Order: sequence, then structure tokens, then C-alpha cells
Amino acid sequence: MNALRTMFLLVGLTGLLLAIGSLLGGTNGMTIMFVVSIITNLVSYWFSDRIVLSMYGAKQVTAQDAPELIRVLSGLAQKAKVPTPKLYVIDADIPNAFATGRNPNNAAIAVTTEILKALEAVELEAVLAHELAHIKNRDTLIGTVVAIIAGVITMVAHILQWSILLLSAGKNNEKAVPSKLTTMAEIAVMILVAPLAATFIQFGISRAREFKADETGSLITGNPLALARALRKIEESARHHIMPEASPTSSHMFIVNPFSGTGNWLMNLFSTHPETEQRIEYLIQLSNRK
Repeated sequence: MNALRTMFLLVGLTGLLLAIGSLLGGTNGMTIMFVVSIITNLVSYWFSDRIVLSMYGAKQVTAQDAPELIRVLSGLAQKAKVPTPKLYVIDADIPNAFATGRNPNNAAIAVTTEILKALEAVELEAVLAHELAHIKNRDTLIGTVVAIIAGVITMVAHILQWSILLLSAGKNNEKAVPSKLTTMAEIAVMILVAPLAATFIQFGISRAREFKADETGSLITGNPLALARALRKIEESARHHIMPEASPTSSHMFIVNPFSGTGNWLMNLFSTHPETEQRIEYLIQLSNRK
């Protein structure tokens, strides 16, 4: 299912870029944007994980750097029956984590330096198991590709804004004013549509994937309450501190939305994460079933 969603997203991105190319440059614009879309699609599939990790300045951790942490991750991966992913650390003062990679054989987990300090050993283990669950459930490909697509759409919106400025500056030619105004109006509509498209693409990632990863991760560790405690701590931090390193285009990848504390009702409405309290209640229910 995730592979099918990824294909639809890439096709949708191609269609959007072709429409923008046609608007800005007719047939030639469409041709250019078609080439851009092919390159973007290939890069999104093969290199999106590396791009996202580099965006956050993530550094790989080896067994020589943190033998106990790698030992725990390897043990969890063995229980989950997936290859041990590479582990990366992001230098950030906010506790959070995400998984990335196009498949279980090419996966990575990134954690912030603060989460290593803020959580107890069993809570950190629960977070790693949650991220391993995303890898096992093959959520990581669509999540990482969506981050790149949302970034491309946001970049296109900025290009369109500059197009309006340039058209406005050049409308002194009276004969060209009507056509320029028409183009400006079309571009203005696209400026509004592009960010909404990025938001809806992120929203298209089912919130159910977080509940599923919480459940699968809890089965790996056998300790749902440890993950519940970890989520509460991460959420509490996110409510009071915005992670400056985080980007809205990749916020859906984190275990807890790093922008939970923005107070933006629209962002919360279109959040790719269910409310943390709902997840905690679900984990308590899972614990009671044992």
C-alpha cells in the first residue's frame, strides 16, 4: 500500500510541475518541468534519505562511538526481524527521533542528542523500537519521499512569488499589461495552491501509521508503558520549545510533531500525527491486555 501511495505522490508531483511549467512557459515550460520532475522523482526515490539526514546535519554513530546503544539497537532489530539500521545523531536540544530509508535494507534511525539525555534506558529502547516498527512496516519510503516532494513544492511556490514580482516590475509596457495581469492572477492562484498541495500531501500520510508503529514497537519491547512515558516527555518538550533545526516539510517523520507547541490550530488540524494523549491512552490499553 505504501509503495502504491508513493507512486501516486510522484505522479501527482509530475502533474503539478507540468501545470506550473505550462503556466510560466507554455510548451517549452512543460518540457523543462518534465525533465525537472523526472530528476526529482529519481532523486526522491534513491537519495531522499541522505538528503533528509544531511538537512539535519545528522552524524552516523558506530559501535566504536556508542557500543551499548548499538548493542540495544541490534537486539531490537533482531527481535523485529529486520536488518540493523544505521544510527545517526542530530545535535539538537529537543528530544525527538525519526526513521528514514527506501526499504529495511537501506534504513537509518536518527535521534537527537537531547533524547539520549532526557529518556531513561527503557524509554529510549521503546523509541528505537517504534522507529524500527516504521522500518518493518515500510513507512519510511513514503515518509521520506513526501518530505522531498513537500520541499520541492514549497520551492516552486517561492519561484512563483518571484515571477509575480518580475512581472509587476515589467508591466510598464502598456500593450503587455492585460496579458501580464492575467499571468499574474494565474500565478497568484498557484502561489496559494502550492503550499496547500504540500500540506495535503503530508496529510495524505495516514495518522494510523503512528498507532501501528506504537503497537508494533510495543510488541518488540514488550513494554507499551515505556513508550507512553517517552511520548509524554517528548510531547512536553515540544509544547514548550520549538525545534529550530526542524523543517515543516519533514515534520511528519518525527515520532512527535516538533511543532506541537506553535499553537497554530490550522497546523494542528492538518497534523500528520494523532494527538499524543490518544497514543498514550492506546498504549495503556495495550498494556492492560497483557
